[in-house]
Amino acid sequence: MPNPTAAMLVIGDEILSGRTRDANMYHLAGELTKHGIDLKEVRVVSDDAPAIEAAVRALSDGFDHVFTSGGIGPTHDDITADCIARAFGDHIDIRADARALLEAHYSKTGLELNAARLRMARIPDSATLIDNPVSTAPGFTIRNVHVMAGVPSVFQAMVASILPTLTGGEPLLSQTLRIDRGEGDIAATLTQLAADFPDLTIGCYPFQINGAFGANVVVRGTDGAQIDAAVTRLARETAQ
Repeated sequence: MPNPTAAMLVIGDEILSGRTRDANMYHLAGELTKHGIDLKEVRVVSDDAPAIEAAVRALSDGFDHVFTSGGIGPTHDDITADCIARAFGDHIDIRADARALLEAHYSKTGLELNAARLRMARIPDSATLIDNPVSTAPGFTIRNVHVMAGVPSVFQAMVASILPTLTGGEPLLSQTLRIDRGEGDIAATLTQLAADFPDLTIGCYPFQINGAFGANVVVRGTDGAQIDAAVTRLARETAQ
C-alpha cells in the first residue's frame, strides 16, 4: 500500500513579504518522512480570507492530510480558524473546552484573559483540539485538516501532539553519493538507473567547489535493500 499523502498550507503576509523566513515546512517534512506520510505539496497564501478558504478546500480534497501553520493567534489578522470553519460550512465560536484551557493557563501566569486572548478559544463545532504544551492555546483538527500555530516552537509541539494519532506508512529512507563529475557527464547513467529502479526517487543536486563541478545524488525510497543496490551500482558506474 502506498504511504498516506499530505500537503502543507503556510498562511501569512509576513512569509510572502520576506519579513519572516518559514522554518515550519522544513520541520514538518522531516517529521512526516519519519512517520511514513509523504509530503507532496506546500502552498503559501496571504492573510486573505477567500484565498485561505479556496486553498484549504482544494488541498483537503487532494490529499489524505493537510497541515496549516499561521493565523490562529489573538490579533485582528489571525483569521485562519474562521476561514477554515467557513471552508467546511461549520459554525465557530468560543468553545468551552478551549476556554477552560486558557482560563487555567492565564490564572497561573497572573495575566488577564482579555477579549484578544479569548479569540484563541474560537474553535469550529466539529473540530477536535490539538494539544499545545508550550503556550496552551490549542490548535484543532477538522476533517483531514490540522490547524496549527505559526510560531516555530509552538508548531513543533503541536506536530508532536498530532502525529502519534495519525496512521503512517513505511518511513522514507535515503542515501547520498557524492560524485565529482558534472551533471552532464552522469545524466545518462541516472536516467537508466531511474528506469531500472522505478520504486525509488533519484535526485541530482549539483555543486561547484574551487572551479570543479560535482553532484550529490540522493536516492530515496522505503526499501533499504533497493537503495543499497542502486547506490552501489551508481558508485561503480560513475567511477569508470
